[in-house]
Amino acid sequence: MTADRQKYVLGLDAGNTVIKAVLFDLEGRQIAMHALDGQSSTPQPGHVERDLNELWANAGVAISGCIEKAGIDPSEIAGVGCAGHGNGLYLLDKDDQPLVGIQSLDTRAADLTGELGAAAGDRLHELCLQKPWPSQTPVLLAWIKKNRPEIYAQAGTLLLCKDFITNRLTGERVSEISDMSGCGLARMPDAAYDDDLLDLYGLEDARNLLPRLIDPAEIAGHVTVKAAKATGLAEGTPVIGGYFDVVSSALGSGAGLPGDASIIAGTWSINQVFSQIPVVNKDVFMVSAFGPGHYVNIEASATSAANLEWYVREFVERGGHHDDPFGFCNRLVGEVTPRPDDPFFHPFLYGSGQGADFRAGFYGLAGWHGEGHVLRALFEGVLLEHRRHIEILRSAGVQFDRAILSGGGSRSPHWPQMFADCLGVPIVVAEASETGALGAAIGVAVATGLVSDYEQGISQMTRARQEFQPAKEMKGHYDKRYEIYTALTRALKPIWHNLQTAGDL
Repeated sequence: MTADRQKYVLGLDAGNTVIKAVLFDLEGRQIAMHALDGQSSTPQPGHVERDLNELWANAGVAISGCIEKAGIDPSEIAGVGCAGHGNGLYLLDKDDQPLVGIQSLDTRAADLTGELGAAAGDRLHELCLQKPWPSQTPVLLAWIKKNRPEIYAQAGTLLLCKDFITNRLTGERVSEISDMSGCGLARMPDAAYDDDLLDLYGLEDARNLLPRLIDPAEIAGHVTVKAAKATGLAEGTPVIGGYFDVVSSALGSGAGLPGDASIIAGTWSINQVFSQIPVVNKDVFMVSAFGPGHYVNIEASATSAANLEWYVREFVERGGHHDDPFGFCNRLVGEVTPRPDDPFFHPFLYGSGQGADFRAGFYGLAGWHGEGHVLRALFEGVLLEHRRHIEILRSAGVQFDRAILSGGGSRSPHWPQMFADCLGVPIVVAEASETGALGAAIGVAVATGLVSDYEQGISQMTRARQEFQPAKEMKGHYDKRYEIYTALTRALKPIWHNLQTAGDL
């Protein structure tokens, strides 16, 4: 393969259900994309698993479909990079065959999380800048060790979602530092494995399960003959380590250098700011490293645009009355003039990092309110919970003067301006729609020498679609609304606790 034929880079984005293969040119413009839905299973309450053979089969179809749509010679692809959802647990047995695939939506280890947190939470944070949480990879492995010893005994290699795909493409058992630091298995700030860390999780005998650890923009291996047949890729194509998807999505949106801020309004509320050194603060959810002097400080919860998706599914799409249900919602929001006494919404349909018993709800409704007011309350509740996360980052000393917004919420005609007004900084919306895959593709360009570093890659391969300036007259409105919103959250905590207790009877 000669350098003058290397015209494209392929990025994969593997979420909890969908896997996408997206081909980009060296300017970051999307050439073709093919996506496939996968299936999850819930063998027991709180257990969320997937068939790893299906995941690999879907990856093969997505890649081959993307190449076919692009109509290119596979030898023109300079390399492949995969981004994947963080945490969860993907185990291979001692013969490199799939053993178990637990997704990051799994909550089976909730009780164990409490035990680990009480026994070693502060010491764990000292080492990895995280405290235990239910779908965190080492917590799930500790649960397997305690509750499924027969599976633990068969385990040969611990991987994360995108690592499994990399393994099937190359045959290599490898992971990289953004995912391993993001899941609490790497000592920080040097992003290295650590025996003391494993001991605290009760995994002192698990060191042999950890794969070779590399940088994300480092070549992990090359496409094998078997993988080439399954995907349509050229044998020998380089495959990089890849990325924790929130890091990759930020890179693909145009953020990634110290001081850059990335907000992702998708299923999760992702709020992250990049820095040269990691923030050490127990209130910050996690810190991920993706190279020397490259850290991202992350505050996140499942409280973002998934709330609007629920509303559309349950109330708008019933009976198929709307050809454009999200457009319908945005139109109604646009017809409402904001007032100080508008209703409120807590976006806790899927719980909160503040407490698993948190519940969603609309408050302050009156007879003169219509569906537009209800929807604006939902939009604003999502926004105010993003602000709560960002206030935690700011309190920890993280500063930024603008933010890049991506995810499904960025496509709304209203949310970007609301973010700018509420946060008091300009909000940039990225041009790319598949930012996770593009971030992985930028890593390929760095690893193969097509660009010199992340700075050049981001500059060359990402662009802004639009910038929204904060409206000064709205600052007081959102400051007051945020004050009431947080007071309402505090007031309802005991009610939510009672609801949870009642449900346990």
